[in-house]
Amino acid sequence: MRAIRLRTEYLKDPMGIDISEPRLMWNCEDGKEQRAYQVVCTDPDMQDEVIWDSGKVISSHMFSVYQEDLSSRQRTEWKVRLWDQDDLPGEWSEKASFEIGLLSAGEWKASWITGDYEPNKKERYPADCFLKEFMLEKDVKKARLYITACGDYEACLDGKKIGDQFFTPGYTDYRKRIQYQVYDVTKMLHPGTNRLSITLADGWYRGACGAYGLIYQYGLETKLLAQLEITLSDGSVRTIVTDENWAWSNDGPVRFADHKDGEIFIASMEPSYSGKAKKTSHAVVPTASNNVPVKAHEHLHPMIWDAPNGKKILDFGQNIAGIVAFKVQAREGQKIFLTFGEMLDEEGNLTLKNIRPNAKNDTTPKQQIDYTCKEGLNEYQMRFGVFGFQYGELDSEVEILSEQIESIAVYSDLEQTGFFECSNELLNKFFESTIWSSKSNHLDIPTDCPTRERHGWSGDAQIFYNTAAYLFDFATFGEKYVRDMYDWQRKDGCLPHIVPDGGADKIMYTMNGAVGWSDAGIMIPYRMWKRYQDRSILERYYEGMKRYAKFMISRCGKVVGLQKPVLIGKYQKYLVNTGQSYGEWAEPADVMPFAIKDFVFPHPEESTAYTSYVLGLMKEIAEELHKEEDAGLFKEYSKGCRKAYQALVEKKNFSLDTDRQAKLVRPLYFKLLNGIQAEKARKRLIQALENYGWRLGTGFLSTPLILDVLTDIDPKAAYRLLENEELPGWLSMPKNGATTIWENWEGTTTPNPASLNHYSKGAVLEWVFSAMCGIRVKAENEFEIAPLPGGHFTYAKASYQSRFGLVRSEWEIRDGKTNFVIVIPAGCHAVIKLPDGTKETVSVGEYHFMTD
Repeated sequence: MRAIRLRTEYLKDPMGIDISEPRLMWNCEDGKEQRAYQVVCTDPDMQDEVIWDSGKVISSHMFSVYQEDLSSRQRTEWKVRLWDQDDLPGEWSEKASFEIGLLSAGEWKASWITGDYEPNKKERYPADCFLKEFMLEKDVKKARLYITACGDYEACLDGKKIGDQFFTPGYTDYRKRIQYQVYDVTKMLHPGTNRLSITLADGWYRGACGAYGLIYQYGLETKLLAQLEITLSDGSVRTIVTDENWAWSNDGPVRFADHKDGEIFIASMEPSYSGKAKKTSHAVVPTASNNVPVKAHEHLHPMIWDAPNGKKILDFGQNIAGIVAFKVQAREGQKIFLTFGEMLDEEGNLTLKNIRPNAKNDTTPKQQIDYTCKEGLNEYQMRFGVFGFQYGELDSEVEILSEQIESIAVYSDLEQTGFFECSNELLNKFFESTIWSSKSNHLDIPTDCPTRERHGWSGDAQIFYNTAAYLFDFATFGEKYVRDMYDWQRKDGCLPHIVPDGGADKIMYTMNGAVGWSDAGIMIPYRMWKRYQDRSILERYYEGMKRYAKFMISRCGKVVGLQKPVLIGKYQKYLVNTGQSYGEWAEPADVMPFAIKDFVFPHPEESTAYTSYVLGLMKEIAEELHKEEDAGLFKEYSKGCRKAYQALVEKKNFSLDTDRQAKLVRPLYFKLLNGIQAEKARKRLIQALENYGWRLGTGFLSTPLILDVLTDIDPKAAYRLLENEELPGWLSMPKNGATTIWENWEGTTTPNPASLNHYSKGAVLEWVFSAMCGIRVKAENEFEIAPLPGGHFTYAKASYQSRFGLVRSEWEIRDGKTNFVIVIPAGCHAVIKLPDGTKETVSVGEYHFMTD
């Protein structure tokens, strides 16, 4: 038996983490059961001296916690040996590595620096250019650059970009947390003169944020912190730090840079570095992200044609979030002007009407590149803007051919772990669209769309988490978002509905604590625990989760102002009818038209339902952590809210006799109803679907839940709804040409289309993996595989690279029989359940079944 897929805290060979006791993780191959393991760690800087040896540990855990003290800058290589079920040792794994960053504030010898000007909130500024030249007289043995910024930085040595990351240091609330990066620059340095140059743009820090493009959200002054540590061949150490001796100017080619609005670039300009940087300060000590970085991925060349308005249209064939690059010959002063968007208007011209809150030319996001050429070869790539687009509009004095320009998808470097294919080509396209929307909306935070808002909506994140964790190796990204949520948490326990909260105006601020959104602070850690069987996230965030749970409890039973109690009797104590929230949000317009009351008035049905459900999760979490007193409190209120809900739906205004599918799906999924009510809701849901032509009538919160509810009622109903190709419906999107997931059901067919790249409705893919193909993680090293053929599908197959190994489930209907193929990874076991009642417990291997 052999260890494969070695990871440190879910990351592949991370550099610059600050976890004091990292877990070293692996999967198994070429064996049945892992009986024992041995981990050996060595120091590559000390002739591979062994610094920790776990010895033979009798355990089936596919991880080991590093037990020795770690110091800043320590680089460790490690390998694993496994013993199989017969207690026979296997060969050693290949080596993996991790490197610790700077663990204490005192190890930052650099000073924060900024440009030599006084920023004004009414103005925008060119990018700052910083330079440090230094001499090295000996060869370099080892060199690391530790760097962060308030703003977006790009660092270069002798004109060559350092690393392959984008939009560093990433998006956090810079007033509370700043991430730093560590780069190995050993091979970039040389004896003689070296030039370390850094360009600094506004980024999220003071650039346009949120739906209204609010600027200066985190501060006035962009600033930089960098520390280059060089070990020379004789063992001496040279440290280059940012300070007031760095050269500075803002006369380089980047005249304007904004994530949403774009870049103004004059290629003939070079920074003079004629001034000096100023020392400044920042109250926050930088910390490691312990997360995957943002990188460039797919490259796409466009088709180009003439638009009716006389400009050129670039069609890249796929809606993405990313950047643009081109390479052309030109004369100095020639102009290239590009605008990017998701759709064309009825005449075939580019339009941005679906991504601008107000259709004015000065409204963010502009998504424009204003490029002025230099003489000769012009090579350009966006560095400080990122757009959501499929189409570009080109207005150029230079001819640009398809092979000379490309779009580049840029997103967090999430490894795809879930794959799916079936006999329905529209569902296959929907799957690919969801993958693309996921990529487009995971750029250091989970956003709603890569165009108009780019907010880190917590509702979108919680709805999609289980799907994201099938599709991608999502553990570090998901926890980074949870960390952002708890960075914001108020003293009363309230959590945000948007995080980080840049770009939220005062009205939106009142929505913090909204059920279904802010509940992500409990839902995401709970789901991470279940999917990755990793209780450590519960331990890290339990106190914050407890405060939020008590905040939810504090809203129970309140009657505000002249408001009358909705219930009379003992269950009024548990009803939640205070605080602003979104309700179900975004049901189809012919089901529930939008009204301003969705922002203004409480929503007792949704609020009581989510309070019961989330406190039920907290009860389970508290029990897992042996917090028995807390568990008792959460149990009381979860049950009490459930009883209040049962009383509420007996009221005329909240009756289960409704065609609003969400009002029936939610209580059934959350198991809020008594037996009689549940039976009524099940029958009424089927009737509501009949009345709506078996189209989707749910809104934001309940759309991901409806197929699970229908599966419990009748799997045929679930498949019937899934296969609906009419609006509203999942398959209507690819049927109407979508390459990503739409925000609203109508896509471009409505007079007022919204974003065409909103991943949340793709959350239905959780059902595709967990029910249709039946792949479920049940415990550590344990799966339940319960595939459910149905509908008009003749085959479906899914694979999932779980934390414990690659599991696969396929079925095919042929000649009246259903053939199943199920693959379980080494070191794991599974319970296989088939629709005919077959139930088998198996270990590693490939299993074939045939049923009538």
